[in-house]
Amino acid sequence: MFEQYALVDAQFPWFFPLFAFIFGSIVGSFLNVCIYRIPKDVSIVSPSSHCACGKPIAWYNNLPILSWIFLRGKAGCCGRSFSIRYPMVEALTGLLFLLCWLLFPPGKAVAGMIFSSILICASFIDLDEMYIPDRFSIGGFVVGLLISLAFPSLHGFGESIFLLDALRSVVTALIGAFIGSALVLWIGLLAEIVLQKEAMGFGDVKLMGAIGAFCGWKGAVFSMFGGAILGTIGVVIFVVFRLLFGKSIRKSKKDDLPEETSNESPSEESVTLIGRQVPFGPMLAAAALFNFFFFHTYVDHYFAEISSLLSF
Repeated sequence: MFEQYALVDAQFPWFFPLFAFIFGSIVGSFLNVCIYRIPKDVSIVSPSSHCACGKPIAWYNNLPILSWIFLRGKAGCCGRSFSIRYPMVEALTGLLFLLCWLLFPPGKAVAGMIFSSILICASFIDLDEMYIPDRFSIGGFVVGLLISLAFPSLHGFGESIFLLDALRSVVTALIGAFIGSALVLWIGLLAEIVLQKEAMGFGDVKLMGAIGAFCGWKGAVFSMFGGAILGTIGVVIFVVFRLLFGKSIRKSKKDDLPEETSNESPSEESVTLIGRQVPFGPMLAAAALFNFFFFHTYVDHYFAEISSLLSF
């Protein structure tokens, strides 16, 4: 089996990365269904994909990314517009799956694909609805523990003594979840005392538990402060944008409805980019992904340096 894989990879080095991207975009299409239906407490399995006009979507009009391009953002059955966000979610998922394949060994690559899918769903639901469903926060924590047990390489452990490495990996995930959740909880409580109003949703606390389970406590700490930095940058950019181009962003017309599934529509309230409250979940998720893919080595080295300095 491995010899066949090596042979195909040697002759067609583009095949498996391309497959990872295509598979990720297909998963991204399903994530669009979850993002739209789960907050509405609607089954993600039934009914099948259908347009806002009620007609079923043909399979050839429901191809990830390509359908939006070929149809020019219009429904194939009735010509109604649907948002560019849907192919963007599909492309984002495909890109993250591709990075998992290129950067990590198989076990950690699978973990990264699952982690990315959880964070994408949690982020876009938080943007639309200002809350994170427990199935992605608490569920993500449970999945993180199970993956840590199955793939110790997620937390940098080998598999020579599988059971011992698996236990170490699970302990690392638990510590990461507890420290990450506690950090956000206490910062939120202190901010609430200072501001005299709720400063951090409890969904963010639970999401940090999932992030800590996948990234360990060092990655959780990075995600917390990295998310704060990303949030600050995002707010500054938005304020500048409003000052330059106007104070409001118009909502789409009621008859300008997207298709369902990979073409499903967000609620009208979700069209407004930033209101009085800013969801913090997407910032935490973005920082967690940056840590998982690019910065974990530097973060680990940074904390190792701090530890060595404190040991004197």
